[in-house]
Amino acid sequence: METNSFTTKASAQPLKNADELIDSVETFIFDCDGVIWKGDKLIDGVPETLDMLRSKGKRLVFVTNNSTKSRKQYGKKFETLGLNVSEEEIFASSFAAAAYLKSINFPTDKKVYVIGEDGILKELELAGFQYLGGPDDGGKKIELKPGFLMEHDKDVGAVVVGFDRHFNYYKVQYGTLCIRENLGCLFIATNRDAVTHLTDAQEWAGGGSMVGAICGSTQREPHVVGKPSTFMMDYLADKFGILKSQICMVGDRLDTDILFGQNGGCKTLLVLSGVTSLSMLQSPNNSIQPDFYTNKISDFLSLKAATV
Repeated sequence: METNSFTTKASAQPLKNADELIDSVETFIFDCDGVIWKGDKLIDGVPETLDMLRSKGKRLVFVTNNSTKSRKQYGKKFETLGLNVSEEEIFASSFAAAAYLKSINFPTDKKVYVIGEDGILKELELAGFQYLGGPDDGGKKIELKPGFLMEHDKDVGAVVVGFDRHFNYYKVQYGTLCIRENLGCLFIATNRDAVTHLTDAQEWAGGGSMVGAICGSTQREPHVVGKPSTFMMDYLADKFGILKSQICMVGDRLDTDILFGQNGGCKTLLVLSGVTSLSMLQSPNNSIQPDFYTNKISDFLSLKAATV
């Protein structure tokens, strides 16, 4: 069955005519790490490419599954790298978690327990939600003495799990108690990325490992708000009044970025400047095929020139 579905799926085409793709859409959604930058280093040709797209009247949106920063903090990162990007154009999964809670009218008298970093806390605060956990619980330990019972706040109505460099057993137990014992408590994941890029030397365990621990202890599946879930795509389309067929999703990951675009009914472009290599894309084991692929987004400039 799998083999048949793969053979009927059209293989990705190398991008040859950038003008054609650019003219066919109104909005470009870019992933950040592996597309715009790698770690703290800007990828070659990015500023010129973004300037060219803006000069042609294209709307640019930047979407990242990394929940460690808020939109404001990401705005500072773009600025540090010399890119002129407004906060309104940035959508991080930290923001998506707060936006999702707002979209379902999560009661403001309830609290959110956070397994994650500062970005999630800042976005929850801006959205007017009460929270606990986060970095403050990073140093907490449990003394497992006979008869010890760990208390938890009965007013927690949602547990949000994102990437957390200070993940520990205290957080696992606290989140587990809230989900299992607080009636109707929501389990929300910013993303389920298997790996992330903390350094350019190797891949590091991603937010999916923290989410997986809570899945294991609660026997519950989370509601995912980051890519490839359609929540952010629906939110963007609604906010900007964009037709999804008029969007091109540009990313370096097949299972998050490209799937996100496909799930949302958009055109998709894979760039090979991040985690996905050409051999991974063309492997018989890979069933996720973008519409197009190219080396990096600055190919928009060279491939443009070649077609004039």
